[in-house]
Amino acid sequence: MYKKLIAALLATTVSSVAMASELDAEALGLVKQFGSTLKGQLVSAMKEGGPVKAIEFCNLRAPGIAADIAAASGWEVGRTSLKIRSEDNAPDSWELKVLQEFEAKKSTGTAPAMLEYSEVVEVDGKKNFRYMKAIPTEKACLNCHAATIAPDVEAKLHELYPSDNARGFNEGDIRGAFTLTKPL
Repeated sequence: MYKKLIAALLATTVSSVAMASELDAEALGLVKQFGSTLKGQLVSAMKEGGPVKAIEFCNLRAPGIAADIAAASGWEVGRTSLKIRSEDNAPDSWELKVLQEFEAKKSTGTAPAMLEYSEVVEVDGKKNFRYMKAIPTEKACLNCHAATIAPDVEAKLHELYPSDNARGFNEGDIRGAFTLTKPL
């Protein structure tokens, strides 16, 4: 009887690990899709009208890109940060914990590009697979996210994001994270 129970537990564990691995791969694929689409369009906006145009793009189009990917994939897709620009991107308690863990790992030398985390969590009796991948701050990000920014960028940020707190970053910092959730 114990052998059957142990065998059943092992089979369940192996099955759960395989499912988590598949979901990790699927989530990473969606992050790559979201990130490359966002970055490509952001670069185009920067070429067209500099950082001010890029801010307008982020305000108008970034949420739509996330919504389009979510609708096509069945995942909730978004971005969050410890320093948010929009209240819509405020981290929930799980995301906050993961972001803090990312910062702790970065402080011990882990490169932000290597930081990702996933877990199955239960909320209101329902299981969800949650995944986060850190977003490193690149040089181009500093046009809108550094401690000191150009006056026209400052004015546009104040207009579109009156509660903006997404500044003070340096190249190589963790700008935030992509965050994905899939009901199981």
